[in-house]
Amino acid sequence: MGGDTPSTIFGSADSSGSNGTTNKNVEHLPMPSRNPLPLSASQEAQVRDIFYARVRKQCTEEIKAFAECALGRTFSVPFACREPHRVMNSCMKLHANQAEQDAAREEWFALRMERVRERERKARRKAEQEAFLREWWGLPEKDREEARKELEKMNQKERVGGYVGNNRLRDAANNEKKSRILEQARLERDGIDRDLHT
Repeated sequence: MGGDTPSTIFGSADSSGSNGTTNKNVEHLPMPSRNPLPLSASQEAQVRDIFYARVRKQCTEEIKAFAECALGRTFSVPFACREPHRVMNSCMKLHANQAEQDAAREEWFALRMERVRERERKARRKAEQEAFLREWWGLPEKDREEARKELEKMNQKERVGGYVGNNRLRDAANNEKKSRILEQARLERDGIDRDLHT
């Protein structure tokens, strides 16, 4: 697939990060394919968050008008702010469509490199803090095997579309072996049948 090779496309100033801040130069990766890939539940939640943020961004004025109307009210909000509420909801319904969901999914795929860098930064920070605490309290150093496992975990790529499980690989090998045995039995049976008919 084409998603493995990074292509540097710098986003505009309005591309927002995961924490709501704006980034002027963000490295983007292309969408792996136009067909939707199965994502994990947490990844789908991230796509949904991007989708909601995009819709809210397009209806900012209507949301502000409703918020100003509702400010300082409690029980009277449904009655006093009916019209701003209808305007806000109609705007959000208008912009919450499949095209916007597809754009949010594409944005999520495009920001993979940024998420990888953020994960690496957090892992380095965690390792530094742990090393400091071990030194501070005089604890023994981590053994090499545990450090190697953490390094491998840190260098793992983000899963998109999932991996084939080990048990599935074993099942495929077993199925291949079974099919060979069945084929051999069929050939033997056909050979016996041919011998009976001749």
